Amino acid sequence: MPGPPHVLVVEDDPEFLDLIFDVLEADGYRVSRARSTGEALERAARARPDVILVDVAWGTSAADGVRQEFRERGLGDIPLLVVSADGSPQRAARAGAEAFLAKPFDIEALLAEVASMTSR
Repeated sequence: MPGPPHVLVVEDDPEFLDLIFDVLEADGYRVSRARSTGEALERAARARPDVILVDVAWGTSAADGVRQEFRERGLGDIPLLVVSADGSPQRAARAGAEAFLAKPFDIEALLAEVASMTSR
């Protein structure tokens, strides 16, 4: 019997990372943390999460290439949920994300997105 769905949370703000971690864990998910895309790539390659939730700072040159980085490592099939204070669903979709949440967001919206991505 498989365990609970695994969510990898990529967030550079420690307080926000703790909040998302706690919310997802309380809802029964297995949660891993990463503070950068590089760390996320390493963790995802080792643990193959069911969903990657990533906070993207769209002002950076690498923001639009997040999905491409995962594809190049053979991780492109893992659903990507982008969370950002400065973006749009269209931009996230162009970057290869399956879903987008604007910060600040409702916790129930976060849980609903993750549940839909894990078929839970």
